[in-house]
Amino acid sequence: MKVVLNQDVKGIGKKLQIIEVSEGYARNYLIPKKLASIADNKNINEANTKNDALKFKKKTEMDEAEKNKEIIEKSFVEFKHKVGDGGKLFGSITEKEIAEEVKKKFKLDIDKKKIVINMPIKQLGNYSVDVKLYEGIIAKLKIVVVGMKV
Repeated sequence: MKVVLNQDVKGIGKKLQIIEVSEGYARNYLIPKKLASIADNKNINEANTKNDALKFKKKTEMDEAEKNKEIIEKSFVEFKHKVGDGGKLFGSITEKEIAEEVKKKFKLDIDKKKIVINMPIKQLGNYSVDVKLYEGIIAKLKIVVVGMKV
């Protein structure tokens, strides 16, 4: 029996997928628990329409992420920080500060959890951090840290 899954079912398939299962499994488990519905023309068309909409949305988000990646990689972010002896910063530059600067400079709202700092930024100099924009799309953001008199 063909059914359209209404949600992900472990070991069976993903949401909106049209699958073939035994009639007993469909009638006694999947359909009563509303995990699936019978694959008639209406449900198949509805699933296909939703799949197309999801693909379009994903493609649009990927295109937007690619554009943002180009914007981020063309430029840099500068931080002016108080400096102690030997070029050491008082404190360090955090993901939150980087996210705020990116929002100010590029007008992009990026969650601080999407920023990956490989080594803590605690000294003057040039650094590069990864910004996760979308699945598989990671931008390299250049950071310049300059000193400021106390």
